[in-house]
Amino acid sequence: MNSSSTRPLAVITGASSGIGYELAKQFAQNGFDLLITSTGSSIDEAAPAFEALGADVKTVQVDLATYEGVETLYDQIKATGRPVEAIAINAGVGVNGAFIQNDLQDELNLINLNIVSSVHLAKRVVKDMVARGNGKVLITASIAALMPGPFYSVYAASKAFLHSFSQGLRNELKDTGVSVTALMPGPTDTNFFDRADMDDTIASVSPKDDPAQVAKQGFEALMAGKDEIIAGSLMTKIMTSVGRVLPETVKAELHGQLIKPESAKN
Repeated sequence: MNSSSTRPLAVITGASSGIGYELAKQFAQNGFDLLITSTGSSIDEAAPAFEALGADVKTVQVDLATYEGVETLYDQIKATGRPVEAIAINAGVGVNGAFIQNDLQDELNLINLNIVSSVHLAKRVVKDMVARGNGKVLITASIAALMPGPFYSVYAASKAFLHSFSQGLRNELKDTGVSVTALMPGPTDTNFFDRADMDDTIASVSPKDDPAQVAKQGFEALMAGKDEIIAGSLMTKIMTSVGRVLPETVKAELHGQLIKPESAKN
């Protein structure tokens, strides 16, 4: 990566596909160089698409569900010799199924990736931003953060953590020149449902939002310094607004009907 580039640098985790890939495109199209990461070689395969948009791109293959993975990523960020103007903490995973039946290691890995790595990476990068007095942080939560999530209870709870964390951190940093924005997508047309073993759920076969639209709205909210953005279609925004006023027990029941395994077969 060219350390003398005059373009600002953005870091995007989970950038090889889905919302992360589209976020990387947004940054590239809007004049940023990129440091992008995912667990596998697909991150190298994604890089040319961003380079074609004018970005200088550095790829890092790491498992952010591990402490060592986050430290390796941060070392690579520091090695660029460039300040991070923006970071999209986006990498995450889902686990679907009844809590008492799901594999414990799968759910602990989810917690490590969705929660622990997000806090760990933010701790490293945000300190540098505050010391410099400038920076923007985008944290991908979900509208699942706003309601109980039967049959992916740990996932929904992890997104609730990220939503609360982003809002709390935003308030702490309000006088530092660093802003924090929570990206709150609804069901989006990515490989999330397949990876989370949710192909037999109503949510999986229902209409989904365009990840490019979600990323564009998220990028614009980040650049505008907003606290959060319910991203996606108008229907997602309306459903979320309605859901905010329902009792938690009602939201849990309705949400569970969408997420319950084999619900799409009934």
